[in-house]
Amino acid sequence: MSTLSDLLAEHTALPGATVAHLQRLVSEWQLLADMSFSDLLLWVPEERAEPQTDGSGTGAGTSWVCVAQVRPTTGTTVHPDDLVADVMTGEDAFTLEESRSSGRTITEVQGIDPPRIHFEAGRARTYHREVRPVLFGDEVVAMLSRDTGSLVGREASLLETAYIDAADDLFQMVVDGSFPPKEQTGEMHTGPRAGDGLVRLDADGRVVYVSPNALSAYHRMNLTGSLVGADLAAVTRRLVADPFDAAELAARISGAVQGRPSLRMEVEVRAATVLFRALPLRPLNRPHGALVLVRDVTEVRRRDRALLSKDATIREIHHRVKNNLQTVAALLRLQSRRSREPAVRAALLESVRRVSSIALVHDTLSTSADDRVDLDQIVDRLVPMIVDIASAEIRARVRRIGSFGTLGADRATPLVMVLAEVVQNALEHGYRPTRQDGEVVIGVERSARQLDVRVVDDGVGLPVGFSLERASGLGLQIVRTLVDSELSGTITLRRRDDQPGTEVLIRVPLRSRH
Repeated sequence: MSTLSDLLAEHTALPGATVAHLQRLVSEWQLLADMSFSDLLLWVPEERAEPQTDGSGTGAGTSWVCVAQVRPTTGTTVHPDDLVADVMTGEDAFTLEESRSSGRTITEVQGIDPPRIHFEAGRARTYHREVRPVLFGDEVVAMLSRDTGSLVGREASLLETAYIDAADDLFQMVVDGSFPPKEQTGEMHTGPRAGDGLVRLDADGRVVYVSPNALSAYHRMNLTGSLVGADLAAVTRRLVADPFDAAELAARISGAVQGRPSLRMEVEVRAATVLFRALPLRPLNRPHGALVLVRDVTEVRRRDRALLSKDATIREIHHRVKNNLQTVAALLRLQSRRSREPAVRAALLESVRRVSSIALVHDTLSTSADDRVDLDQIVDRLVPMIVDIASAEIRARVRRIGSFGTLGADRATPLVMVLAEVVQNALEHGYRPTRQDGEVVIGVERSARQLDVRVVDDGVGLPVGFSLERASGLGLQIVRTLVDSELSGTITLRRRDDQPGTEVLIRVPLRSRH
């Protein structure tokens, strides 16, 4: 099945910041689905390459694509079939269009049979749909539909009522654009889930509801008595023995009541390990208290410890590969200093730069929790190294504009090598003795579909009749090979139109390669 990033890349041209917001929402919405006992679908308008002949642009003729779907783990799904990549148009999309144009939550008439009718106890099951806009900044970037079975809420228990009330507040925060918070990444603040344990606090930080699993977790922490009506921050602080953890956890719970989101936090209490996360509830920017999710992860952590040695071994391998590459680079550098032939010395120094570029990627992987690397960090370390290796007479500056973000190691390594070759070429061939200073700018634009990297210099420019396909230099041959075979991308070199210099455009698709 295609991922959210793949579908956004295929059907939209949303900017990278908007894609990141939708990814944060999808990373959080299992919580929304569980607490609302509903299926959630994320819809985006399909952007056509050609304008519509009826001149409508968006509106009645818009095609809406489902780019993500989640089912509740707390109840029965409305849609047993996957709807991801389904397209909705015409009258079927009326509710989506109405909600987007009005900016309001629209509820369809209850009792409508689902498109795929399911039979339960001999009769067709019904559901109702709520559609609400997803805001990022001041712009509606997607639509979120909440599909709930007709049996939900008929004889609501205390737990179901507490869940749905909290879910309604969070859904309103999605419409407000305040949930999920943009300052946090999805990988860092997912979990625990609602079914693990949920505590609802009022605007004063006192407990108005605690789920059975949450109460069990607190009993594991040696709580005696009830939690309802208690100041949760104060109670939790007394139960945690470590004074620093106790103060930090209490501050996070109090901060959520005051409207400040926080990351999850794990504490050791007696023989138990408990995971906490506090979420502020501020629909319409009004204080409604907070949710505290609690999970007893004692057994999980015991199993995790058994995997630590394996993860440490993988990181140690990356560390040793990095050390070996640095040793090779040092030997090549030493050999270049002993050589009396300028051409040999230059070739050895180029090899030093190429080996060092790969070593930087392995250095980052040796400290990463997975196989993804922060490319900004690598490029910012790579650029000074390239400048140092370049001719001492060249005093051109190199700076970066924009962010590469994170990439998998399979893309990061060839892209770093390509970038190193292009910047090195700009410094060595763009600035001659008649022009020793200047500026090389690395501009980065990232969208759902692709990563565009522009390397622009203000040097002497390309020679007349230059062709990348016919270039015989080893560096450009390496660049062509890596861009084509490893990155499945394109590269173009041209003279700048408005002023002297060269512009190199590297375009790398970000869709998953199969």
